[in-house]
Amino acid sequence: MRDQIPVISKPEPSVDHRLTTSGITLLEVMVAIAILAIVLVSVYRMHSQTLTMNTAARFYTQAPMLAQSKLAQIEVDSSGIADTDSGDFGDKFPGYTWRISTEEVVSEALGEIAADLKRIDMTVVFNSDEYSYNVRTYRLIRE
Repeated sequence: MRDQIPVISKPEPSVDHRLTTSGITLLEVMVAIAILAIVLVSVYRMHSQTLTMNTAARFYTQAPMLAQSKLAQIEVDSSGIADTDSGDFGDKFPGYTWRISTEEVVSEALGEIAADLKRIDMTVVFNSDEYSYNVRTYRLIRE
């Protein structure tokens, strides 16, 4: 017989050793969820701010036009301007309301003309005073 070289085989890894080296640990999953939660909260907050800014921009674009149209409508109306009045803009602009108030102008410098001059304050509001737009104008109204 020839000299036989004994073959040394590697010992089989234990079952426990295989389980610990493969897969994802609970700690890794928890860290991934924490990172995901931080990112999602930031994205949600940014989206919420974007919606709020969009609503505000839309209001401050539409409110001057609505106030101007309402003032023109009141000026054309034959019944004249009431001391105080309020209303809404109908189904085309839900949530938008307006208030108007007028006062006599008292001025010594203007003399008799001041008797025909009225100060008109118009307020356009959206979502029950969440957003408010005020405009003041003066009109010469002969009675």
